[in-house]
Amino acid sequence: MADALKIGIAGLGTVGASLVRILQERHEMLATTCGRAIEITAVTARDRTKDRGVDLSGASWFDDAVSLAANADIDVFIELMGGAGDPSYSAVKTALGRGIHVVTANKALLAAHGIELAAVAEEKGALLNYEAAVAGGIPVIKALRESMTGNTISRVYGIMNGTCNYILTKMEKEGLSFEACLKEAQRLGYAEADPAFDIEGNDTAHKLSILTSLAFGTAIAADDIYLEGITNISIDDINAAADLGYRIKLLGVAQRTESGIEQRVHPTMVPYDSVIAQVDGVTNAVAIESDILGELLMVGPGAGGNATASAVLGDVADIAKSRPGAQHVPAFGRPTNALLPYTRSQIQSHEGGYFIRLKVVDRTGVFASIASRMAENGISLESIMQHSKHPKESDEPQTIILVTHATAEHSVRDAIVAIKSEGYLVGEPQVIRIERPKAA
Repeated sequence: MADALKIGIAGLGTVGASLVRILQERHEMLATTCGRAIEITAVTARDRTKDRGVDLSGASWFDDAVSLAANADIDVFIELMGGAGDPSYSAVKTALGRGIHVVTANKALLAAHGIELAAVAEEKGALLNYEAAVAGGIPVIKALRESMTGNTISRVYGIMNGTCNYILTKMEKEGLSFEACLKEAQRLGYAEADPAFDIEGNDTAHKLSILTSLAFGTAIAADDIYLEGITNISIDDINAAADLGYRIKLLGVAQRTESGIEQRVHPTMVPYDSVIAQVDGVTNAVAIESDILGELLMVGPGAGGNATASAVLGDVADIAKSRPGAQHVPAFGRPTNALLPYTRSQIQSHEGGYFIRLKVVDRTGVFASIASRMAENGISLESIMQHSKHPKESDEPQTIILVTHATAEHSVRDAIVAIKSEGYLVGEPQVIRIERPKAA
């Protein structure tokens, strides 16, 4: 059997502790499967005295991650600290600069510095593996980077944030407000005390930017994503979607168009009978549409200690099985100097149409005015209906629901501006895209 693979772990939180436990409990099985033992020889964490429920007595402790990456006698540096900046960035770059393989679960780091770090890895002959950075335990990185070689991918989309999916699911199932469901998610540990990164869509955007690079062979463009979170989704939207045969999900979508690549993250209505609509709770799902394979949908746990540790372990096992001198798979599927510049797509007609909810004062001519403003902007309506709990004769504002056929985003926005100018709107309109996934 070959010499043991020596690993150093920076970060011993939920994922790090789970990884240590699995490596220790399954030491013999992994040695047999990988052809060599995997040994934890160095670790670092904020609190050296904390009881993590695992035995770390055989590992050397380092004061900080950069010191571990620079000085430890290791073959693989595992970064589980998170964050786009230091110490994660400097530690990973230091390890790669030594020719040490890196495994990370840090999507923020990759979204900000992934191409730079991949270039260092290529120069030094090291691997940069990051399966755990996107969709937890779902092996979507390996699928895009290796398994689907030769396919031309047209679209990648999915549910990539368990916090948002849990909140939207609970709103629908229990008829609760967004605020109530967020508090419950925080109580259960699904949402952070400051949940903005998740609920505003930033977490999904980081993951989507990585998938975009892999799917389309472009440089990462995390700052060039249309971004909209779920904070404005109300129980009225949830109920209206259900009445129309849809469920609301926060989707990240990247697709190839004639003019470039389109990336967007936003709440989306998907048909109730589609597979992705049935993905509930903290579960994630990623769909890939390609010319050879067709449609592939992968569903599984998107976060949590064991799910993320499993993905990290898979990356470590791949390194353990590799042999000296073997050709490494580039971090983003192709060498960094072969990645294409990212070109943002021009505004396209959205194939699924739009859901528009308007709250209006109840007066004669409102329906006709709304229909006229839509027609003036070239928007064909699939349906227009009143959707209100209040009786027609009451003075309460009435709710009008519109569903459009395929149309361009700017046409919808222009029509909304025109409707606002009429003076009968109460509050802000709600506009939600409708997607009709091929994976059904």
